[in-house]
Amino acid sequence: MPATPTSLSDLVLSRTTLDRAAHRRHDPGLLGRLLTSPQTRVLDLYGDRARVRDGGLVLRAPEAGDLDRPAVFLGVADAADVVAVDRIDDEAPQDAATMRSVGLDLDTHDVGILTTGLGIVNWQRTQGFCPRCGARAEVSESGWGRRCTREGTEQYPRTDAAVIMSVIDDDDRLLLARGTRFGGTTNRMSVLAGFVEPGESLEHAVAREVEEEVGVSVSQVDFRGDQPWPFPASLMVGFAARATSTELVLQDEEIAEARWFSRVELAAALGDGSLGVPPSLSIARHLIEDWYGGPLPEQAGERW
Repeated sequence: MPATPTSLSDLVLSRTTLDRAAHRRHDPGLLGRLLTSPQTRVLDLYGDRARVRDGGLVLRAPEAGDLDRPAVFLGVADAADVVAVDRIDDEAPQDAATMRSVGLDLDTHDVGILTTGLGIVNWQRTQGFCPRCGARAEVSESGWGRRCTREGTEQYPRTDAAVIMSVIDDDDRLLLARGTRFGGTTNRMSVLAGFVEPGESLEHAVAREVEEEVGVSVSQVDFRGDQPWPFPASLMVGFAARATSTELVLQDEEIAEARWFSRVELAAALGDGSLGVPPSLSIARHLIEDWYGGPLPEQAGERW
């Protein structure tokens, strides 16, 4: 009998208490005032790293030099205005860590700040020029936009929608695969995923990606949850799909290996170290546990 499905409502990166206060972004003097106010809390971002101490984000008061760095107003948390400052050109301090390494340890307050900060600052780093005419684009909307200095056109952040799906056959087995980008010696496998193409619904994207990557047809595509993934700017939309075929035909340039697992086989492979699955921070892990019926057994050997 299948195990009882778990809830995907507790996806870590989907939690937030941050009030984005979007109506305040239109104030052209907002960042200048906030970065000179001792009440403002500042999140320093060193590439994909932020300072973490005692299991929480280090948020500091503004200091000299902040006005000369790229910055974004993130919103209000615990009655304090929060601004992210991009310090990608500075050496990261020893207490700086990535979201992947500390995300599970952060509380709801900090997760919302860091996820938002990484997402919008990653976008700002790539938007220095107008995509229409190539002229320089200046920051607008308190960091949430860019304005072309020649044409005056506005650019706003884009989030790339991606589907990620557990595929389950009539014997209640789960399909896991290893992408070619992981190399030939790793034991890592995960559920399938791919970006949504223009003019495509989410459900059609699920069916297309599964067919393209492993040659399996699916039906009964059910939404299971979603999660922001700011690496650099994606929204992962999770589904469970029912396979109508099981023969695997791998897309050579994308998939190095794929295999159907029963629950007993999955537990055994995790236990003997022949299989590694994604960490609990990711929606991929939650989709696997949703099918498994609860937390997975301890993994031996290589970690993700």
